[in-house]
Amino acid sequence: MSSLIEMGQRAKDAAVVLATLSTPAKNKALLASADALLAAKAEILAKNKADVDAAVEAGIKGAFIDRLTLTEARLADMAEGLRQVAKLDDPVGEVLSMKTLDNGLVIGQKRVPMGVIGIIFEARPNVAADAFGLCLKAGSAVILRGGKEAFQTNRAVISALRGALAAEGLPEDCVQMVPDTSRETANEMMRLNGYLDVLIPRGGAGLINSVVQNSTVPVIQTGVGNCHVFVDESADLEKAARIVINAKTQRPGVCNACESLLVHEAIAEKFMPEIGKALQERKVEIRGDEATQGLVSGAVPATEADWATEYEDYIISARVVKDIDEAIRHIRKYSTGHSEAIVTENYTNAQRFLNEVDAAAVYVNASTRFTDGGQFGFGAEIGISTQKLHARGPMGLKELTTTKYIIYGNGQIRE
Repeated sequence: MSSLIEMGQRAKDAAVVLATLSTPAKNKALLASADALLAAKAEILAKNKADVDAAVEAGIKGAFIDRLTLTEARLADMAEGLRQVAKLDDPVGEVLSMKTLDNGLVIGQKRVPMGVIGIIFEARPNVAADAFGLCLKAGSAVILRGGKEAFQTNRAVISALRGALAAEGLPEDCVQMVPDTSRETANEMMRLNGYLDVLIPRGGAGLINSVVQNSTVPVIQTGVGNCHVFVDESADLEKAARIVINAKTQRPGVCNACESLLVHEAIAEKFMPEIGKALQERKVEIRGDEATQGLVSGAVPATEADWATEYEDYIISARVVKDIDEAIRHIRKYSTGHSEAIVTENYTNAQRFLNEVDAAAVYVNASTRFTDGGQFGFGAEIGISTQKLHARGPMGLKELTTTKYIIYGNGQIRE
């Protein structure tokens, strides 16, 4: 615990510098950091290969390996992400309101940095760079604790970023990495009150639930994504097929991928065999109810657990529903509140779905894969919040700040 406290104190000291850093200085550091990532390409990719090889040797496969793997293109995307953050408006210092009271007090509210942000994440090395860039632009220091599978990769990425900060004359401790991946250290990080202002988990349901249940540091809950696509009876079936295939297979290991397909019974006989074949051609296993099994050759029975599962893999649950009411009831029961979509040409049903489905992002005739800060035009994001306090949906720069009231007086006292 003493080493984490020392890291926390160094982060607090660095946060003091960041809080008053000018926007041009932050942007310059972000651009230098992007260049540093590319300059360290050989080292980062070599460490990533070692991590991937170790994971494969340990028997890990499928979408997890995809999340873990860095390529030259993905590393270039990480660097570009930092450059994009540099182009975004700086939220720090934004005055949200200002008014004068009858007694002459001028009261305003302005956006300020959080201070020190902790992030516990799993096997996505890009999170290290994204989190660093967003926290820096939002004026906060960050302490990162990654998963064991990406440990060497994360260390190489953060080393490059710290080098860029030092070259810019900024504290390297604006970003720090917890030096081990033990559960004990993660639990200690969850109790780092007084040093961490907020803790954000990025990963699967197990990690997120552990942080939410055990942390004494305030938590912003990022979302497990049991996302649904409902194909209504009025749907354009060609459009529906494109959306379902994209939502499931474009990148199945991410939280905004479709995990469950609901199809209106009026079109199931035509649509289910076609979409089933298309998904199976893309190596997707279909776990369905009785109706789906009767319509899709090779579909296996779905269990109750399947309806509530975020697979993050080439697996989808599928069910035929009587109408939009049954679809909405199913989603209400099993959704994690991340992203939900309806494919329909019926305006009334579209509006009902938008109004009655409770999720951070609700779509009409579009893939759930768009729930992403960059796709929404916010730049990089730290995650998708599925809670309802402070932040909901893609968490970009503004969501990584807080506010304070500023009051100007001229000698006023309270009678």
